[in-house]
Amino acid sequence: MDINPILTDLKAELNRITQAIAAIEALDGTRTATPGATTSAAKPGLQAGKRRRMSAAGRKRISEATKARWVVRRKQVAPGAANSVAARPAAKKTSGRRTMSPAARKKISAAQRKRWAAVKKAKMA
Repeated sequence: MDINPILTDLKAELNRITQAIAAIEALDGTRTATPGATTSAAKPGLQAGKRRRMSAAGRKRISEATKARWVVRRKQVAPGAANSVAARPAAKKTSGRRTMSPAARKKISAAQRKRWAAVKKAKMA
């Protein structure tokens, strides 16, 4: 017995039921996230693939609010001169690599010479 036609029919029925539930919820106003719901139906007013844009006035409001927050923060930091940027020592720039002490280099070099000596000795024997 071939079950593929049965599966196809059941999936089609599930899709119809899901769409019916979404339609009823949309009428009632109690829409919930249902599988298979399209993005345009889930977010009315937005088309699929469209991005929302912020108005120039909105950007300006956010900018002014951010600047105001920074002014308040700078005033809080200014009385304690120890916290100010000018009072802090400049960060030391490093290359990101650690340097090895001369003693460590000698130790590694001696160990490597010892290993190579053992390899050469094994070849000669």
